Amino acid sequence: MNHIEKLQDQYVKIGSVNTRYWQLGESGSPVILLHGGGGYVELWKYNIVELAKQHRVYAFDMAGAGRSDKPDADYTFDFMAQFTRDFMKALDTPKVNLIGTSAGGGVALTLTLNFPELVDRLILVGSAGLGKEINFLLRVTTLPGLGKLFSSPSKSGIAMLCKQAVYDSELITNEIVEEFYQMATLPGAAQATLNVGRSNFNIWGQFHQSITERLETIAAPTLIVWGRQDPMVPVTHAQSAAKIIPNARLEIIEECGHWSSIEHTHKFNQLVLEFLA
Repeated sequence: MNHIEKLQDQYVKIGSVNTRYWQLGESGSPVILLHGGGGYVELWKYNIVELAKQHRVYAFDMAGAGRSDKPDADYTFDFMAQFTRDFMKALDTPKVNLIGTSAGGGVALTLTLNFPELVDRLILVGSAGLGKEINFLLRVTTLPGLGKLFSSPSKSGIAMLCKQAVYDSELITNEIVEEFYQMATLPGAAQATLNVGRSNFNIWGQFHQSITERLETIAAPTLIVWGRQDPMVPVTHAQSAAKIIPNARLEIIEECGHWSSIEHTHKFNQLVLEFLA
């Protein structure tokens, strides 16, 4: 991949949390990429180079994720939105375009609702926070007994979860599984991932009614990108949100699961660049 060698780890202190991030692009409006639960910056390697041709792009490991520190905290969307705001301050980016996938979408929504002056444009990708329904496998991790099964990740278990996230399971290579496994077995990673889940949903589903009740107040132009066959968060959430958010555009990608930015890289990058132009 062109310029992939420029994707070097950098670190910045956000409060007491040593935070890993990537930055690429010399000009254009700033863009922040927010990964989902259990995610990390490498999941954006299929997108950041292309987006950086027109924008200054930042991707960071959220507190509790990737190679950032993992404090013992309630990883609510409010907590992570505040953390993102502090990241923006630390890197002197007063107003940004936000791209959030899955739980990162819930964080992007929360930041946009709590601090509307900080967000220029909003892109939600298979976003959490737009309705109660989520995949059963995610919900069972909130149960104390069953949650323990996820606290000791195995490569076979990670492969199963990754294949759940895509329409074409053949895209999940040994390299992807190994990368996830290495991140999931870092000290504190498994517990932090469980905390993200338990802070934002339970066995009955997501509990972010405060977000859905305020969607009509979002002023930022919004692009909603969803896989038609998303097994994690139903496409009906996207369709409903697109009707409520005042200045929203909906793009549903066919033959696509939860990870549209990975599964349909070219289409995803094209949609984002056109929207941000």
